[in-house]
Amino acid sequence: MELWVDIQKELPGFTLDVNFETGMDILGLLGASGSGKSMTLRCIAGIDTPDKGRIILNGRTLFDSKKGINLPCRKRKLGFLFQNYALFPNMTVEENIGFGIGKLKHGNRRAIIKEMVKMIKLEGLEKRYPSQLSGGQQQRVALARALAIEPEALLLDEPFSALDDYLRSHMVKQLTETLSNYSGVTLFVTHNMDEVYRICNQLVVLSLGKIEVRGRKEEVFRKPPSLVAAQLTGCKNFSRAKYISPFEVEAEDWGINLKTRQEISKQINNVGIRAYAIELALDEAQDNVFSCWLNFTSETPSRMTAYLSMQHEVLGRGNYHIEWEITKQMWHELKDKPQPWKIRFNADELIIV
Repeated sequence: MELWVDIQKELPGFTLDVNFETGMDILGLLGASGSGKSMTLRCIAGIDTPDKGRIILNGRTLFDSKKGINLPCRKRKLGFLFQNYALFPNMTVEENIGFGIGKLKHGNRRAIIKEMVKMIKLEGLEKRYPSQLSGGQQQRVALARALAIEPEALLLDEPFSALDDYLRSHMVKQLTETLSNYSGVTLFVTHNMDEVYRICNQLVVLSLGKIEVRGRKEEVFRKPPSLVAAQLTGCKNFSRAKYISPFEVEAEDWGINLKTRQEISKQINNVGIRAYAIELALDEAQDNVFSCWLNFTSETPSRMTAYLSMQHEVLGRGNYHIEWEITKQMWHELKDKPQPWKIRFNADELIIV
């Protein structure tokens, strides 16, 4: 199974220009809203038409601007799960699932629908209409409809965007289990980094229609090649940087010098570190240990974010340099300790761009 995409399309404000290929690994398209993620899926599906380029799935040409080939949606053998699920409101669960199956003998059709209903764990709800289902149930019906046609590729366009946090977590787990038994190409569009990391093996990071980086998710998050790619993968802490030596850089905005593990270029522009990668210093003799002062905090049920000023006391709320994400347990142990605190920037975790 292989999908090859090389397309361009003029859009308001930018040009979509993407070139990638993918096989059995689940490919995530990650980017901010309006970056071209969903339009890429729509062009692959045949809903929208690129201005030029080619799309090839398992050796079949779906689109080729030079040869004048543009297969209609129904002939592309694709399953598409829309953001809003696009279920037919006047059809029951089983009718929605069976809509795209085609002209099969009645027994075969019933068997496929029954298998899909069992897969999505909605036995007993076959006669219900979409309005009688929860958001999670609607999402499962839409996924079953997309898979019922045995597509060569499955296109998932932000399928969890309409779900609450609890249901989203549950559906991510169920989707991961379902996709483990699917043998086709899968593209998963999202702007949620946790979702893409849990579901996908490979990543394409898009910004204003252009690919910033592509590769295995671990490598993309560990070593993003540009400031934009790092920010789109969730890095919040960046400073302008100045070269000092092959293994030392000045973080100008933070007022500190950082030792690096990797050799750096004299053309370095920025240095960064992810909020969760900062450490509480246990040994001040280590490299990259610095004083910091707490400005303010924000919290979630399980974690705290401390907004820190480096090398000088806080002058006013909002004048912070660093975001530091820690567990609630660490926060309770730390919050009453006298300041300045000592934190460490692990050289292995520095992002150099």
